Amino acid sequence: MAMDRLQALKVFVAVAEAESFAAGARALGLSAPSATRGVNELETSLGVRLFTRTTRQVRLTDVGRTYLDDIREALARLQDADDTAAGTATMPVGRLRLTCPNEFGRIYVSPILTEYLDMYPAMTADVVMVDRVVNMIEEGFDVAVRIGPLPSSNLVAVRVGQVRRVVCGAPSYFAKHGVPQSPADLAEHQIVDAAPVNTARDWRFAPGKGQFAPVSPRMIVTSIGAAIEVARSGWGLTRVLSYQIGPDLEAGTLRTVLDAYEPDILPIHLVHVEGRHAATKVRSFVDLATRRLRDITVLRGAALHRD
Repeated sequence: MAMDRLQALKVFVAVAEAESFAAGARALGLSAPSATRGVNELETSLGVRLFTRTTRQVRLTDVGRTYLDDIREALARLQDADDTAAGTATMPVGRLRLTCPNEFGRIYVSPILTEYLDMYPAMTADVVMVDRVVNMIEEGFDVAVRIGPLPSSNLVAVRVGQVRRVVCGAPSYFAKHGVPQSPADLAEHQIVDAAPVNTARDWRFAPGKGQFAPVSPRMIVTSIGAAIEVARSGWGLTRVLSYQIGPDLEAGTLRTVLDAYEPDILPIHLVHVEGRHAATKVRSFVDLATRRLRDITVLRGAALHRD
């Protein structure tokens, strides 16, 4: 029996996201042969190949990638229309796909997301915490947290805060080693740096001050969290974004230095694709996250425990 067109489109999206007929079928509660048959029928009706297939992997063709973008948008609009017609537009259902930086997600997004899922029991969430800028369209995300200036695009952005790039250490470190008064003083201090996040060995300070400080870290670690933990222990200084040490600044376990030399602030935005026609799940999450993030002191760019 031929699969209906709407179901075939849903199968196509599921297979594309999973890069597997078997996994895509499982996501929809179908058998792998049914999913394969549905995609084959879709390709036949279109007269194009949407996937390249090998024994080990399934990949979208160029045509398939463009088609995926269009179909995702069409299915989202159809779901929104169904919700509105059924009078359930205020009760989102489905899966929310979100991406954000690792530490921002751990500290700030996770609590908001659990609150959101408690509010809307019919929702599930798929969160990718990664320290890179993802292509929301190609990778199928509904919402992204972006830190820093935004390039021109068709994405809709809601500003929710701002952060600073800061040098920090524990009070016990400063009691023992003193407080650097200028970027040049860092040469006399123990530095722990995070790579590959901080790949440059020259730390750039405020453009107006014209300061670049070469640093020679005594320790290089592969995560921001590890660098912060070392600084918290009183061993050395590190450089992070202020949100990454927000709880420490409030508790006084870390303090910032060289504040007069900080680079320009970095804006934080929630970015999504569909604008005023965004699916109910996107609108409801963005609304909640905007309120919660704007209430967080450290995300207003406020300075805590400064010299």
